[in-house]
Amino acid sequence: MSTNENQLRRGLNARQLSMIAIGGSIGTGLFIASGASIANAGAGGALLAYVIVGIMVYFLMTALGEMASYLPVSGSFSTYGTRYVDPAFGFALGWNYWYNWAITLAFELVAASLIMKFWFPDSSSLLWSGLFLLLIIGLNLLSVKGFGESEFWFAFIKVATVIIFIILGLAMIFGILEGHTAGWSNLTAGEAPFNGGILAVVGVFMVAGFSFQGTELIGVAAGESKEPEKNIPRAVKSIFWRILLFYVVAIAIIGVLIPHTDPNLLSNEVENVAVSPFTLVFKNAGLAFAASAMNAIILTAVLSAGNSGMYASTRMLYTLAKEGKAPRFLAKVNRYGVPVAALLVTAAVGALAFIASLFGDGVVYTWLLNASGLSGFIAWFGIAISHYRFRKAFKAQGRSLSELPYRARFFPFGSLFAFVLCTIVIFGQNYQAFLEDKIDWYGVTASYVGLPLFVLVWLGYKFTKRTKVVPLAECDLSRE
Repeated sequence: MSTNENQLRRGLNARQLSMIAIGGSIGTGLFIASGASIANAGAGGALLAYVIVGIMVYFLMTALGEMASYLPVSGSFSTYGTRYVDPAFGFALGWNYWYNWAITLAFELVAASLIMKFWFPDSSSLLWSGLFLLLIIGLNLLSVKGFGESEFWFAFIKVATVIIFIILGLAMIFGILEGHTAGWSNLTAGEAPFNGGILAVVGVFMVAGFSFQGTELIGVAAGESKEPEKNIPRAVKSIFWRILLFYVVAIAIIGVLIPHTDPNLLSNEVENVAVSPFTLVFKNAGLAFAASAMNAIILTAVLSAGNSGMYASTRMLYTLAKEGKAPRFLAKVNRYGVPVAALLVTAAVGALAFIASLFGDGVVYTWLLNASGLSGFIAWFGIAISHYRFRKAFKAQGRSLSELPYRARFFPFGSLFAFVLCTIVIFGQNYQAFLEDKIDWYGVTASYVGLPLFVLVWLGYKFTKRTKVVPLAECDLSRE
C-alpha cells in the first residue's frame, strides 16, 4: 500500500502474524486465572470448559480467516458487519472494539504497576504506569514491521515459558524430576476431576472466553499483512492448535500436580504472582527463583497485551475514520504508514481511564472496565453473524466458492455454533446473581452494562442514519 494514498503499509509477515495472534491470547488468563478455574470446576471441569470454548474459537478463527483472506482490511469485523449485515451493526462493532481495547490499556497499566511493586514495593504506581505507557506508544509509533517484530518477541517469551512448564510438569508427573509424590490421585480425590457440577463448568466458560480473547487480532492485522491470501490461512491453521494445545496440556498438568482444593489456586489477582499455578509448579521442581521469573514473564504478558491492544484499537479507529464513522483527521498516517492521530487519541483515552483508577477508590474506572467486559464476546458474536451472511450473500449472488482464497470448514454449523455459544456466554456472564434469594441488581448492572451500551450505539446510528439490514443480493462482495 502506498502512503501517498494515506493508507497503511503491508509489512507483517507470516511469522509475525502468527505470533501476534498467539501473543494476544496467552497471558494472565493462563498464567494466573487458570488456577481459579481448576479450583472452581476441578481439572476435568476446567478442561471441558476450555475445550468447548476452544472449539468455538476455532470456528470463529476459520470464519474470520475466510473473510480476512478475501478482504484483508484493518477494520476487519467492523467492515464485514457494515457490508454483510447492516452499516449500523458495523458502526457499533467498530466503536465497541475500540472502546474495549482503549479501556483495557488502562487495566494493563494498572496491572504493570502492581507487578513492579513485587520488586520495588515503595515505588510510585504513577511512575511505572507512565513509563510503560510511553513504551507502548513508542513501539506503536514504529512502522508496522517494527511493531510486528516487538510483538513477536513478547509472544516468544510467553510461548517459551509454556513449553518449559509443560516439559517440567511432565517430567514431574512421570517421576523424572522430584517435587510431586501424589501420582494421579489429585484427579480422583474428593469431587475431582469434576467439582461443582455443570454450573461450575459454565462459570469457567467466561474465564476461558476471556483467556482466548485476542485471537481475533489476526483479522485486524490482516490489513497490514504481506500476501494476506497465503499468510492469513497459514496463520489460522497453525495458531489455533498451538493455543489449544498450550491451554489444554497446561491445565491438565496443573490439575495433576496441584489438588483443586489448594487455597492458593483461588487467587487470580495479578499481584499475587507467588501463588500463580505456574510459580507453584516451578517451585516444586526446585527452581528457587520461580516467583521472580514468573513475575518478569507476567510483566511481559501484560505489556504484550497493552501493545497489541493499542495496535488493534488504533487500527479500528483509523478504519472508522476512513469510512466516515469517526472524525476524518483520525484517518491520516505518517510516512511510515502509522495512523498517529488515532494512536494518540487512543493513548489519551487509556491514560484518562488510568487516572480515573487513582481517584475515588477507582469507582469511575471500575464502571468503565465493566462497560468493556462483554466487548470481546460481542466482537466474536459479530464475526459469527457476519460470516454467516457473507456465505449466504455469496450464494445469493451466484458467486463460486472457488473465489475464496481460504474456506472455513463446517459451514453453516461452525458459525451457528459460535453464535449460540457466544450468546450463552454474553447472557450468562453473571448467572449467579439470579440464583440468590434476592436478585443482586448491582452485580447484574455491573456485569451487563456493556450490552445495553452496544445496543444503544447500534440503534442510535441506525435511526439517525436510517440504515437497513443489507439484502443478501446487495451485499458488497468487492475486494476493495
